[in-house]
Amino acid sequence: QVQLVESGGGLVQPGGSLRLSCAASANTFNIYIMGWYRQAPGKQRELVARITTGGRLDYLDSVKGRFTISRDNAKNTVYLQMNSLKPEDTAVYYCSTDAGTSPFQTYRYWGQGTQVTVSS
Repeated sequence: QVQLVESGGGLVQPGGSLRLSCAASANTFNIYIMGWYRQAPGKQRELVARITTGGRLDYLDSVKGRFTISRDNAKNTVYLQMNSLKPEDTAVYYCSTDAGTSPFQTYRYWGQGTQVTVSS
């Protein structure tokens, strides 16, 4: 029903920046919430940021002021601008979307993940 295509991961030095992009394609479902999660080795997957169709935002406390999520509803694309990156930001970042025929009944779809490594 929904496919996600991610790009933008890579290796960056502490203090550097990366911009992740994720384009969602839906067959018959509508796309509602879009967001980014991350998972580091030995850690549980955690929500980094999410944005609703109407633009309501949520951020993980540790990334506030450094990361910015945005979306282009016409393109069903979500972005994550990551600035002032720290080694603890190293993780696999997953794009996610909640989609369905109704905003009250959605399924969660995941991208394959893109590796972000912050190291000197």
